[in-house]
Amino acid sequence: MSSDPFGTEALRAAVLRAWADSPTRLTEDTNAERDLRVGAYRDRLFVELAQNAADAALAAGTPGTLRVSVVDGELRVANTGAPLDARGVASLSSLRASAKEGMVGQFGVGFAAVLAVTSEPRVISRTGGVAFSEARTREAVGRDDVPVLRLPWPVEEQVPEGFDTEVRLPLRKGVDVSELLARLADEVEDLLLVLPWLARVEVADRVWDRSEVDGVVEVSGRRWLTQEAPGGLWAVPVDGPLTADVLHAPTPTDERMSLPARLIAHVPLEPSRRRVLPGTELAVFAESYPALVRQLPPERRSEMVPRPGFPLSEVDAELRDAVVRQLSAQPWLPGREELPGSGARVLDVESPELVDLLGEVVPRLVSLSGPEVARVLSAVGADPLGVAEVVEVLTGLERPPSWWRSLYDALLPLLEAHSVQADELGALPVPLADGRTLPGPRGAFLFGGSEELLDLLAEAEVVGLRLVHPEAAHPLLERLGAKQAESADLLEAPALREAVERSVEDALSGLDTRPLVDAVLRLVSETSVEGLGALALPGEDGWRRADELLLPTSPLLDVFDPEVFTEDGPFSLLDEDFASRWPRGALVAVGVVDGFVVTEDGIRDLDLVADDAWPAALRLLAAERETWHALAGPSGEWLARNAVLAGRAPAEWRLPDADGLVGLYDPVPDVGVRPEVLAVAGVRAELVVADLEDAADVLDRLGDPERVIAPGLVGRAYRAVAAAGLEWQELDPPERVRTVDGSVVAAEQAAVLDRPWLAAVWPAGRLVAVPEVGSVRRVGAGRPGVALAGSAAEGLAAEERSARQLAGGGPAGLGARRSAVPFAGDADLASRGPAAPGAGGPAVPFAGDAGLAGGGSAGRFAGDADLASGGPAAPFAGDADLAPGGPAEHASGGEGLPGLAERLAEVLDVPVLSELVSASLPEGEYVPWSELTAIRLVAELLDIPFPDGGVVVHEELTVEVAGVKHDAPWWVDSGRFHGEHHAADTPEGLARAFAWAAGRWEDRHLIAALLEEPDPLTLLT
Repeated sequence: MSSDPFGTEALRAAVLRAWADSPTRLTEDTNAERDLRVGAYRDRLFVELAQNAADAALAAGTPGTLRVSVVDGELRVANTGAPLDARGVASLSSLRASAKEGMVGQFGVGFAAVLAVTSEPRVISRTGGVAFSEARTREAVGRDDVPVLRLPWPVEEQVPEGFDTEVRLPLRKGVDVSELLARLADEVEDLLLVLPWLARVEVADRVWDRSEVDGVVEVSGRRWLTQEAPGGLWAVPVDGPLTADVLHAPTPTDERMSLPARLIAHVPLEPSRRRVLPGTELAVFAESYPALVRQLPPERRSEMVPRPGFPLSEVDAELRDAVVRQLSAQPWLPGREELPGSGARVLDVESPELVDLLGEVVPRLVSLSGPEVARVLSAVGADPLGVAEVVEVLTGLERPPSWWRSLYDALLPLLEAHSVQADELGALPVPLADGRTLPGPRGAFLFGGSEELLDLLAEAEVVGLRLVHPEAAHPLLERLGAKQAESADLLEAPALREAVERSVEDALSGLDTRPLVDAVLRLVSETSVEGLGALALPGEDGWRRADELLLPTSPLLDVFDPEVFTEDGPFSLLDEDFASRWPRGALVAVGVVDGFVVTEDGIRDLDLVADDAWPAALRLLAAERETWHALAGPSGEWLARNAVLAGRAPAEWRLPDADGLVGLYDPVPDVGVRPEVLAVAGVRAELVVADLEDAADVLDRLGDPERVIAPGLVGRAYRAVAAAGLEWQELDPPERVRTVDGSVVAAEQAAVLDRPWLAAVWPAGRLVAVPEVGSVRRVGAGRPGVALAGSAAEGLAAEERSARQLAGGGPAGLGARRSAVPFAGDADLASRGPAAPGAGGPAVPFAGDAGLAGGGSAGRFAGDADLASGGPAAPFAGDADLAPGGPAEHASGGEGLPGLAERLAEVLDVPVLSELVSASLPEGEYVPWSELTAIRLVAELLDIPFPDGGVVVHEELTVEVAGVKHDAPWWVDSGRFHGEHHAADTPEGLARAFAWAAGRWEDRHLIAALLEEPDPLTLLT
């Protein structure tokens, strides 16, 4: 090999001659090299050396290897490929020429980048070597300021084994080797990407390999998609787009880029190779950009749209605009087919499932979705597609129910995530069981009935009844207003009810209502609701409402009047064939009548019973629990007045064992009905005055001279009338009344006893009394005045309450009494045994006091159990002027005066006796109560406080009334200032006066007995 294979001596001689001929040329070369070192090729050491290595590999036709190492203070960069030749050496030593035409490298000018780290570079190749030296150049020209790369010298050194060329750069002082190698390593990946003829790079102990398969370039594990462009290459990392980069031409320039992909372009650059020459056409490169994007998976393609923001350079601005135009015009967006950005539709909520379903429905729909995607793609002309618009597009669309369910599957997560609002889906189409698809889930029913039933409902064509097709039923529809429905919900639906209401009219007009009928009957077979009585069903005489039809086997056929079933009658018989096709329960559920029907107002159709069929009707009523219990209400009261038993209403009879009513009512004949049933039907078991009709009936019976009525019953009857609390002005007073001795007299001849002592001066044959008259007591010892016994409530209210207790309870006494009779099937009631008639207590006995009875032992008024125990005796209905000290005081609140006597007098339109009697009394001896020894003993035994005042004692008490003298056991002279008690000096007289004065009227007979025998044993025997 020649010692100077590249002719370096001639090159040096030519340069030195030029510098000698033109001294300014040396200065120009020095300045030009300095400009390259500190300007154009600053920080481009590794880029330029790698480019030279790639050019050598290209020249050799084999991908090359580049190795970087530091040996003995030298940075050594070895490469494979075409070796150095004379033209290359000439280029290295020239600032303005290149020996490699058509190659990307500019081996010569770019080599100036090595001056950043050395002033003594060498290039060693298997064909020879050259060296450049700042020191030797200075020596050759005799000046300090000289260029380094103009004078080459031959050098004989060996390249490393396996390599063809090595650049050796003795490092300047101050160069940090570690930092230098690290910086070079950072540039390797980008250089391998843009230099396809480099297959391997080694820096110190690190290695990078480059491979390419089907356009995907992999550099040491990082993969890039690439797309050729006219005069260049687009590249984007497979794992994600770039966020910032520079234009590569093909090595990095200073033109900053914001595009998601890297452009490696052969474009004219300024001499510095850092900037694109002004006026360079760049839009041509954008034409290949959509092709690069199409290589990406569909879900990542939107990442390739330039993001909004200010361009990073003029080149960036031009390329961004060009790329956006191409993305708008060329197909690249994924859809049913690839779409250009302009005019594409993008669903603005993220749902791949929804997009997949809508792809066949919405033209030009992109398969990508979501608000961010819609925003990004709007830059290339795509239009967002909102869910509300989707609903509009879907309106009128015909698809199978399963498709709609898939649509709902896709929409529900969006609603739950609040990506979609419910009102946006308000008009969402819903496939119905009848084959229609209508907008809006609200009001639709999610009904899981059988296919047969759904077919019936569909065939019935019920306007407004929207049943979701079972294959499309979905929770989303319920969230949007559809309702989960059972059979009962459908039967309650207004649309179905309206169809039922007009079904008779429809049937009579010729419409086919059988599907509706069959559907309703199927539904009620599964549940039971009320209010379906208007359903049209076939009867013997044509279509009728269900509640106007009787089952052919109904027992009511035997009790209803035959006129009920005439052409204009309220009922007809259900068609027998139709009835045989359906269960009795279903027919009854829609209103077909089988037995008596109970409504809110009571038992229906009682007025249709034939007069001679009431015993059978009562047996039917008693046989069913519902009707039996309903008899305790208004229906029972209606029966009492309107049913017919042996020619009379039940209320006009008494039960055979109702002994307390003997004489007042006749016993009911044997009609084949159990007593407890007769009782609930209104046959009387006890005395009840529930209304004016009852009151008039009782008064008429009391005034009937043909009746023989016991005195006690007479008193109880008058008491019940007086205590009923009715509006008496609407009642005509009786013409005759029954007196305490049982005789019947004209009402104008009678008076009502309102003061017990007055009975001694009035004929019993003209006296009407209410038991118990005169139970008056003083309130507190030492205080004047009298009070109604017990309380004010015991003044009138207690009288009324007691009477109602006797009568079975108030105006609804019939019902209260009947409710005590248990239904035969009621286990809990039946276990107690049937309630005895008159369970309110024994009849109230009447027994006049000695004066009324005309002598003999004192009897006791008001003996009923409720009054004799568990509460004070029935009160005396006196008035306030009885005690001149003031109005009567009451033990508790309630209605006060007038009392029962005044009430009875008002009812009978007769006076009270105190209005007719004015008496004069003889003189007697006044004795304080406490000074009467016998009274003192009795008071102590009975623990009775002494009342204020005393008593005027008479050996015999004679009272003069209207000039007629009458013997009386006691008297109260109410005309005195404090009221004055008078008594005959007898146990009977003193007992009554003391009992009245002490407010213990109910104990008068006991007091009399103790006065006769003042012995404690009297209380015990």
